[in-house]
Order: sequence, then C-alpha cells, then structure tokens
Amino acid sequence: MSRISARIAAIAPSATLAVDAKAKALKAAGRPVIGFGAGEPDFPTPDYVVDAAVAAAQDPRFHRYSPTTGQPALRAAIVEKMQRDSGLSIEENQILVTNGGKQAVYNAFQTLLDPGDEVIVPAPFWTTYPEAIRLTGGVPVDVFAGPEQGYKVTVEQLEAARTDRTKILLFVSPSNPTGAVYTPEETAAIGAWALAHDLWVVTDEIYEHLTYDNAVFTSIATATPELEKVVILNGVAKTYAMTGWRVGWMIAPADVIKAASNLQSHSTGNVSNVAQMAAAAAVAGPLDAVEQMKVAFDRRRKAMVAGLNEVPGFHCPTPEGAFYAYVDVRDALNRDYQGFTPTTSAELADFILERAEVAVVPGEAFGPSGFLRLSYALGDEDLAEGVRRIRELLS
Repeated sequence: MSRISARIAAIAPSATLAVDAKAKALKAAGRPVIGFGAGEPDFPTPDYVVDAAVAAAQDPRFHRYSPTTGQPALRAAIVEKMQRDSGLSIEENQILVTNGGKQAVYNAFQTLLDPGDEVIVPAPFWTTYPEAIRLTGGVPVDVFAGPEQGYKVTVEQLEAARTDRTKILLFVSPSNPTGAVYTPEETAAIGAWALAHDLWVVTDEIYEHLTYDNAVFTSIATATPELEKVVILNGVAKTYAMTGWRVGWMIAPADVIKAASNLQSHSTGNVSNVAQMAAAAAVAGPLDAVEQMKVAFDRRRKAMVAGLNEVPGFHCPTPEGAFYAYVDVRDALNRDYQGFTPTTSAELADFILERAEVAVVPGEAFGPSGFLRLSYALGDEDLAEGVRRIRELLS
C-alpha cells in the first residue's frame, strides 16, 4: 500500500514557486541570481494598511476565533468595493474570505465539481487552476490561444471544446501568465455564450487594477448581468503588494457560499483576524498607492518588452495587464548555444538559469512548450541586468 494517496501524489508542484525557490536557494549560496519567476510586487505594503494591522493586533477582540466567512468589516468593504469598481450590487452572505486567492480557487472548484465534470480552461493558464480541478475529480479541458490571437480564446474555440460534461468555464482577465486583457465586447460575448449553455463561470479578477495603455478591466458579471451562475475570485495580494498577508475571497450565490464556508470550516476556519483588518483597510482605502505602483510597472513593462525582442528568436507581445511578459521562444529552440541545443522551453529555462543566472518560468508550467514567462514586478536595475544577461547568452 502506497504511503501517499494517489490523489495527492498526482499533483504537480507549483512551477512558479519551484523556480522562485531554486533562485532563492542559489542566491543564498552566493550566486548573483536575478529572479523573474514569482509574481510578487517588490513594493512594501502601504503604510495605512500596516497601521491597521498593528491596531488590530493590539485589540483583544481579534485574538479569538471569528466567523469562517470573514470579519464583518472586511465583508462590508468588499460589498462597497464591488459597487465602486464593477457596478455590482452584492450582499455580505455572498462573500467568503479565504486564506489567499489560492484557497478561493480551491474552494470554488471543490464546491461546484463532481468527479467527471469538465472545466474549460483557456491556456496559457496559471499553474494552480488545473491541479485544483483535478483534486475534485474534475477534468480540465485546455483551449490554447497563442500570440497570433493575443493569447485570447474565441467563442468558437470554447464551443468546440464544450461537451455534455462541461460544467464550468474558467475566465481570467487580466491574465496570468500572459497579461492579456479581454475587451468589454469580447467579455460580453463569452459571458453570453456561457449563459446560453447554462454554464458556471469561475472568474479570477485579482489583477483587475493592473491594466495599461487603453485596456480596461471588465468583470464578466458586469458585462453579462443575466449571468447568475458566476463565482468571482479576488484578493489583496497583487493590487496592494500584500502577497504574504494571505487574504482572498470568493463571491458567489448565497447557497454556494454557504457550502464553501462549510468546507472551509473543516479545513482552515477563519483567516487571520489581523490580516483581515489590514485587508479591510486596503479594500476600503484609496487606490493612490496602486496608481504609483502602476507607473513603475508600466515603465518596466515597456523596458522588458523592448529588451526581450532584441534577443534572437524571442517574440514578445506587449502585455496589457498584470505584470508578466509571455515570450514566444519557439524560434529560439533547436539552436546551438555553446554546445547545448535546447528542444523545449523547459530546457531553455534551465540553460538560462545555469549559464546566465536568471530565473524564468517555462511555458510547460502554463500549457504548451515554446514560451517563457517573466515577471516585471522587480526593480528596474535587476530587470535591465537580467534581460541583458539573457540577450548576451543567446546572441
């Protein structure tokens, strides 16, 4: 009898965290590694958010268990935030506060899926989505959209993937890993298609405030108001530079939230009260700090795209959202580099890490081989130096 269950043994580790961990281990060993792996803003959490956490830590009310569904102050702030940012009117009983966005993803799929149910997953996708689906016994069905179509799937592609087992469409805009942002019209068309086929839509909106140029975020729940079967996932990690605080949430019909809350009550219970009060201050507060971060992200975005497009065999579309560049490196494969010929993007990423001491995430983590994801949520000097090293290694 196996020591590890087949269900857990089948899970692929998080490729992004694995790359980040390897880069940090090499840095700890004294190597000057530059990490483009983790999607983590390099800015500190805003002061007013930290102050709220300090105040909460000093208040004995927050030293005790609290409702699994979340602190009333945070849930009320999320209600106001949804009206402010998306024009959506929701009730507090439609909100479950989770331990980061990942638990919201996990809870959503565990609550909605039975074994054999299919989820259409546009690719490239964030590495956690298919694993969370498989943990339920569900089946992820990849639909790939390459750079030729802006990394955005079409209704025709979705319809071709739909079967009588399809229960959920996963919709992510702005996208991790590609930075693609669906237009309001594209979003509405996909929402209308899901509605017509009575599908659930699970939409991850964690990058909603990180868009550039003329791109605008549009919630699929706003674009298709008739869509009742929708679960919205979000959190404070990316917008407010709070990755380590571990506060996310899911918004869904009240019966779904009740079921998901029951699940969470048997897994983790309430999220840290101190972190929740910090998140409440962030969500209810101004977006000034976010706008300042966006100025830096935009500058880095342009510098990274320009630099990567100078690397032979690299083709880097300009991302419109989030803080990632998703580079098409298919023309850089099967070339001789100092006696080494990579045939996959995974081999190329390993070569870049070992020879240039730059950590990037290969496309195999997000779908087909032939691509690399680089986060530009790091300092300007490190970004320039990392891109320079890649260019020199592969030129």
